[in-house]
Amino acid sequence: MADRLYLSCWIRGFGAMSMLRHYEKVLQLFPFSKLKRTDSAFRVYAIEYSEPPLIEVPVAAPVNPTSVIDSAKEFQNADACYELDAAWDLWTLDPEWKLAPSRVLISCYGPEFSRETDEHLRIEFGLDEQFLPGPGGPDGMPMIRANIQSLLRLVHDLDDRLRVDRRQLWSESGENFAERLEAALRQFKE
Repeated sequence: MADRLYLSCWIRGFGAMSMLRHYEKVLQLFPFSKLKRTDSAFRVYAIEYSEPPLIEVPVAAPVNPTSVIDSAKEFQNADACYELDAAWDLWTLDPEWKLAPSRVLISCYGPEFSRETDEHLRIEFGLDEQFLPGPGGPDGMPMIRANIQSLLRLVHDLDDRLRVDRRQLWSESGENFAERLEAALRQFKE
């Protein structure tokens, strides 16, 4: 069963005054889709997710990180959450393999924003099946490998650019994604 795949990051020196600087670095590094023709969306929440967004604005393609951060600065507060609902290009099987925009949600949490987890930055990559061998058989392995390489390149770029204290690649079920990937690869080889 497919789960949502997330990357959570905890940043050294993260606080209300530095959070948008860190968020901007993530947005500058992120390989936004070159194929997406529709607008992305930027939202700011205050206090907790049960509150309506303070702002929800369209972001024209291609995503301009500077304009997103300029919008965020109008609502800079320790109890805010900033979310960019955008896309990046991944190989998908539908019904043939093709490179296509895939939804991604990039979030930055103020230290006083109420949430279940305590990470500072989170990226939701969509369904983990885009990164696991399975449907498509052996012909799909080069595409799955390319998706995994894109994911790992982003994680390493973030490690190089941010002062990451801790990071976790996890799925909605709570399972360790690295272990699931290893198991899927073993099963695929058998």
